[in-house]
Amino acid sequence: MSVRVLIAEDVSMLRGALVALLEMEWDLEVVAAVGRGDMIVPTALQTQPDVAVIDISLPGIDGLSAATELHRELPSCRTIMLTGLGRPGTLRRALEARVSGFLLKDSEPHRLANAVRAVAAGQRAIDPELALSAWDVQDTPLTRRELEVLRLAAQGAEAEEIAGRLYLSKGTVRNYLTSIVTKLNARNRVDAIRIAEQAGWIP
Repeated sequence: MSVRVLIAEDVSMLRGALVALLEMEWDLEVVAAVGRGDMIVPTALQTQPDVAVIDISLPGIDGLSAATELHRELPSCRTIMLTGLGRPGTLRRALEARVSGFLLKDSEPHRLANAVRAVAAGQRAIDPELALSAWDVQDTPLTRRELEVLRLAAQGAEAEEIAGRLYLSKGTVRNYLTSIVTKLNARNRVDAIRIAEQAGWIP
């Protein structure tokens, strides 16, 4: 029985390369490839993959949020996150999202195929560099709601749009943003986003 794989990567050339790479393996079958985070769950429910290989930064919704939703909607499908940056904090967030594998994009090609087999068999597959960086991570001082607000701000959303998407008042969103800047000792919202991204608290 081959392992059924879904690929989620927004860069079309890289997505094609990942599909070709895994299709070369006799025991792996790519059943779907999507370019947006909000396409992962609907496509997975339709194609029933065993493993989803997901880029951490995707349009629509980010990879970790999609992985969390996928685990809720299709718990039989295990997930591997791909990231281009080994930021401290991203591994911890991935584990909180119940991700089974976490690899750097510049890993050797055979590592991805082996990781797919490992997580399909119920094991974990974590890049050693990322595992080491997790030891140095600091817990975020931000609440879950503050992280949601900052994540949307990092995507370019203004206070009014954030309020609409999170069902909050515009004043509440502004209060959250002020609190975030204060907690992170940031100069402004842009600086707060930079600090949070470098720490791996938001994608």
